[in-house]
Amino acid sequence: MSVVIEHAVQARLVSATPRMESVPATLRYDREDPFAVTIDFPAPATLEGADVSWAFGRELLVAGIERPSGAGDVRVRPYGYDRTVLEFHAPEGVAVVHVRTSELRRFLKRAQGVVPRGREHLFLDLDEDLAELLRDTR
Repeated sequence: MSVVIEHAVQARLVSATPRMESVPATLRYDREDPFAVTIDFPAPATLEGADVSWAFGRELLVAGIERPSGAGDVRVRPYGYDRTVLEFHAPEGVAVVHVRTSELRRFLKRAQGVVPRGREHLFLDLDEDLAELLRDTR
């Protein structure tokens, strides 16, 4: 059975203009994909005018609250006393947002209630994943 939690946050979009614009975002955690979290930005908040989702490791978010983490498309680092920076790297450019660290901690605590850290492997359906891979080879 799928258990999904969603957590709405306000992200501050860092841009070349002196004022940081606040944009809505939704953090999502799904027990069926226990190692990942997703952040969704609605179409009005994106340059493309389309909904944008980024999936990345839950552990990256956990680590990034405390210290700079990530070397790929998503990077996370603390910023001051109460903010965390999330950087999203794509061929089109880099998006940088600030999110209140307290909101990220609250989201991660809820995710921990769904799947405790270190227990993610117990929630994987390896038989179903293997069947899906084999189905694509036929």
